[in-house]
Amino acid sequence: MHVVLAGGGTAGHIEPAMALADALRRHDPSIGITALGTEKGLETRLVPERGYQLELIPAVPLPRKPTPELITVPGRLRGTVRAAQEIIERVNADCVVGFGGYVAMPAYLAAKRAGVPIVVHEANARPGLANKIGARYSDFVAVSTPDSKLRDSRYIGIPLRRTIATLDRNATRPEARQYFGLDQRLPTLLVSGGSQGARRLNETVTAIAPRLQQYGVQILHAVGPKNELPQVADVPGMPPYRPVPYIDRMDLAYAAADLMLCRAGAMTVAELAAVGLPAAFVPLPIGNGEQRLNAQPMVKAGGGLLVDDAELTSDWVLQNVLPVLTDPQRLWDMSRAAAEFGRRDADDLLVGMVYEAIQAHRGGRRRG
Repeated sequence: MHVVLAGGGTAGHIEPAMALADALRRHDPSIGITALGTEKGLETRLVPERGYQLELIPAVPLPRKPTPELITVPGRLRGTVRAAQEIIERVNADCVVGFGGYVAMPAYLAAKRAGVPIVVHEANARPGLANKIGARYSDFVAVSTPDSKLRDSRYIGIPLRRTIATLDRNATRPEARQYFGLDQRLPTLLVSGGSQGARRLNETVTAIAPRLQQYGVQILHAVGPKNELPQVADVPGMPPYRPVPYIDRMDLAYAAADLMLCRAGAMTVAELAAVGLPAAFVPLPIGNGEQRLNAQPMVKAGGGLLVDDAELTSDWVLQNVLPVLTDPQRLWDMSRAAAEFGRRDADDLLVGMVYEAIQAHRGGRRRG
């Protein structure tokens, strides 16, 4: 059996695809897996690092919303669809699984041409154009939130790395805090604006860090690899403030933390819910508003706080984040609420949908 994965461009598309690839290999070590990508996407680094075959196709950016530019897409897609179809047919694919983004649209169209069954996974609460179209061609549509607008979809969550999906935060906390040079006893705030960092979060946390330290809070802060590290002087007796460019071991970072201050990308929200780590979400103020929608179910469940980017200030952190960090009972309640919303088995559930789609296709039940 051979499965083609289409989820290139950003980590939010690639990581679920790689988690599914890992799960497919756990179920059947002999399965063939090919990932589609473009030469400009993060997949050129992330896919080979995970040990999977990567095939490149030309990139065709898609408008986020219906615009006059949309009518030019079919013409620009033709060559890309042909390239994707050649790959699908060359590897004799049994199924194409798409995760949205630039690569998914040509993969869906190529799979339909080649008569190969399609499985769609949508990570965001507000689906993108590629997955809206892909869902028309498939009976097998998985979503990350129960509030998804994709029709006839199944709520399974987002496939996660096993190091995250199987993380026991309490058991791992001593090792995690030692790894980052943190105090074993103090309440800990983890801060990250995603893989590239976020200026608004960085500036706010750098300004408020001394006050938080005075209240007994230690901070682990991923500023982003291209951003300047704040100058920090360790003061004897003060809680640590650990700014770092990037965190490779997010499992240990989650285990070390009591609360996270972060953006609200779909992957981040899913990981925090899965491990039961409460968060203060600061949705990205650009785009189509999907980050706010991503965070709302976890916030509604009691596992997080929500603040607009423009309202994130030092005073807001002192008035809203600090009281949580210094209240063990509230931290415990929010952690439990986050964990009840989380899904740890999305990778296995999506594997089941892949097999189901292949069996349905072989049995002659096709859509589109």
